[in-house]
Amino acid sequence: LTGKEALSHFPSLGAPGGSGPGKGHMKQCELLQLSRKQKRLCRREPGLAETLRDAIRLGILECQFQFRSERWNCSLEGRPSLLKRGFKETAFLYAVSSAALTHSLARACSAGRMERCTCDDSPGLENRKAWQWGVCGDNLKYSTKFLKKFLGQKRIGKDLRAKVDIHNTNVGIKAVKNGLKTTCKCHGVSGSCAVRTCWKQLSPFHEIGRLLKLRYDDAVKVFSTSNDAVGHSELAGPHRHGHPAKHAALPRPTDLVYVEDSPSFCRPSKYSLGTAGRTCTREGNCDSMCCGRGYNTQSRLVTFSCHCQVQWCCYVECQQCMQEEVVYSCKQ
Repeated sequence: LTGKEALSHFPSLGAPGGSGPGKGHMKQCELLQLSRKQKRLCRREPGLAETLRDAIRLGILECQFQFRSERWNCSLEGRPSLLKRGFKETAFLYAVSSAALTHSLARACSAGRMERCTCDDSPGLENRKAWQWGVCGDNLKYSTKFLKKFLGQKRIGKDLRAKVDIHNTNVGIKAVKNGLKTTCKCHGVSGSCAVRTCWKQLSPFHEIGRLLKLRYDDAVKVFSTSNDAVGHSELAGPHRHGHPAKHAALPRPTDLVYVEDSPSFCRPSKYSLGTAGRTCTREGNCDSMCCGRGYNTQSRLVTFSCHCQVQWCCYVECQQCMQEEVVYSCKQ
């Protein structure tokens, strides 16, 4: 979860038969790959282990969706080796993981799955009235506060890689914050706004994933530089237009940053399985994904539902149709 280990699918962690909910929660915490401090926090927060599992799954699925057409498709193979390096892909993994944790924790609070937090209680909103109408705002305030304690971020002097990882983690958290919206609902005769309740609501995680993918596409390569004014080193990137030539530009808080160029991901390596056999679109990404090796063309028949009609009262009746589909896949 901190980026020091692979994010992997976990087995079902339901409490074994005959054990109480407390023991089941403790066992879930022990099965997760957490540091000693994180396991201690997990044991003190009933509902956290299940939320962590949801966050890991959410981050993995979103990463694989965003990179489904790229040479690196965010597969779990090669993840441990990738996380040891400072590539753009590593930057995205840190950001999407922290975003998924932030998002899942806030949603778990508002859904009542966490014992120590509940609906959003931001000042300025009539949250009590919202609760009375059965509405519960996503508790991002609790989520971000708890996550900083859970990840245990510290100021690390001149360790460039540690600074980069913390920066990218915070980019993910900021992406969730930027997607927080105030939603209002009117209550009154004929839809009038005689009574209005408002609450905080997070954007769907797909929107956050899409934003982070754009940040990945424009990621900034950085190095460490000393800042004499504040007495410590900081991240610096290439010169930007408008900056004096002798001053390196600082990356923005929303920039994903990396320290070394990525491999091609064309051939199998310790970072990925390569692109051989991957499906592609002929007019779209075959040339890029197949790395100049060319692609195979295969025709196949696929079955799909067609000519669907709604039958009285309550079901849909469809026929089964077949059509020919052409599939393109990268050569070895």
